[in-house]
Amino acid sequence: MRTLRTILLPLLVSVAVMMAALTLEAKTPDFTALDSVMRQAVADSVFPGASLAVLHKGRIVYHCAFGRLTYDAKSAPVDTTTIYDAASLTKAVVTTSIAMQLVERDSLDLTTPISRFRSGFAASGKERITIEQLMRHVSGLRAHTYFAETCATRDEVLQAIDRDAPVSAPGAKTEYSDLNFILLGSIIEQVTGKSLAANFHARFSAPLGMNSTMFTPPAALLPRIAPTGEDGVWTLPRPRPLVNDQNAALLGGISGHAGLFTTTGDLQKLVRMLMNGGELDGKRYIKASTVTRFLKRTDAPRALGWDLVTPGGKSSAGHRFSATSWGHLGFTGTSIWVDPEKDLAVILLSNRVWPTPENIKIRKFRPVLHDTVVECVEGKEK
Repeated sequence: MRTLRTILLPLLVSVAVMMAALTLEAKTPDFTALDSVMRQAVADSVFPGASLAVLHKGRIVYHCAFGRLTYDAKSAPVDTTTIYDAASLTKAVVTTSIAMQLVERDSLDLTTPISRFRSGFAASGKERITIEQLMRHVSGLRAHTYFAETCATRDEVLQAIDRDAPVSAPGAKTEYSDLNFILLGSIIEQVTGKSLAANFHARFSAPLGMNSTMFTPPAALLPRIAPTGEDGVWTLPRPRPLVNDQNAALLGGISGHAGLFTTTGDLQKLVRMLMNGGELDGKRYIKASTVTRFLKRTDAPRALGWDLVTPGGKSSAGHRFSATSWGHLGFTGTSIWVDPEKDLAVILLSNRVWPTPENIKIRKFRPVLHDTVVECVEGKEK
């Protein structure tokens, strides 16, 4: 009996280990279709290259890069450490994250009128516009202005916004506006006494280990940075910062609406933190109640600093992301979409604006990408 037990026990253990491995393998998504979609996007010149990360149930299940830095066949291939100009992801990743901390620490009240911080802003019917209206893009401010045509300094840009009249009644209409977050970034700097870059570094990028995430990257990192070209003609006598967005360049490369450079590997850390209710690896960055407050769906079509899935399947997140999903896009070809119900996130960084922003093929590509990710993840779990 002892001899039989001695023989059978190792055999049973081996079978159990094998079954566990087979079960784990069965739950691992097959991303062959996603590989194909990404390679085809490069072949179709949706972008020269891109880095893609997929998070599912708290872990990275896919992290790959495709293409090159430019369309030149001699250009270096990109990889998952390639640094991209995140464009408007700056609004959500940087400015909104800092605002979350300030709100929960009573340093910032979302109901406060902007005129409390900038007395000149009260001009032209803007006296009641609040911080929350900036964050939900219902301020009534115009979407965009090339400030370099009339302004030469940061103060001149802010004064131009102060003087400008709303294009719609505050609170009446959703109009996505860079001006909202240019203002919000300046208010955060006023409240904290530190630059937006210093704030984000101290509060998030340093403690999260986002070592390749920064504003105004040094020249030494240029070989790792995907080029984007320049948005708008630069006529000012001083050198233009690297950032694609002209207004961000005019503001010194650091602004609440654009200017961040980052990698998919770095971004996944902050996204996982938010998906985990403001905590990562035992360290709490934001209260769970604050994360919920900022990301929940209300009567407004946008959350606080983040976008929401558009009803009717017309979202860049595609047709398969849940109604509670939140995310954001960037002009340069970047995006983050998170589905809390599926515990799923998709982070795409690309330089679709190289060599020209007239390339808008990414608009049709984004929904296909997100639909494909969901199909790959759910296909193996049935």
